[in-house]
Amino acid sequence: MTTTAITSATKSSASVRRHWGGPLVGGFYLSMGGVHLGIVAADPETYRHFADSGLFGFVRDGWHEIFMAYPDVFGLLLAAGETVLGVLLLLGGRAAFIGWAGAIAFHLLLMLFGFGIWVWCIPALALLIHLARRDTTARWPRITTVHLHSAGDPS
Repeated sequence: MTTTAITSATKSSASVRRHWGGPLVGGFYLSMGGVHLGIVAADPETYRHFADSGLFGFVRDGWHEIFMAYPDVFGLLLAAGETVLGVLLLLGGRAAFIGWAGAIAFHLLLMLFGFGIWVWCIPALALLIHLARRDTTARWPRITTVHLHSAGDPS
């Protein structure tokens, strides 16, 4: 009897097809991790002028004083971060939820680097949000009125 229950549960979860967005965006992030690895291997100074059009002084100054102090280290960290986001999106489930949130946050932060980047980020964010909502494997937390009322309750 338990074997039948396990088999039917396995079949029902396997019959749900995953939306193509998670694997596609996950593969894109894995590729971009590889691109940054290549940039670091070829010439980390390529990153030097990326923040020149930053919207705020702290973005421009921080980029030049922090990131460009060790562009090889920070370039590898960027590659690792994008690779992790790609793997999370490929895994699905709770990992995909974290991957989607990370990809969306990444693009929101990328917008600090200038209005020219908005040409990429705004359509990318619209697509990311749409695909994230379509991902059937991501377990999205439900916000109910009970959660909203208890969040504002100081007691």
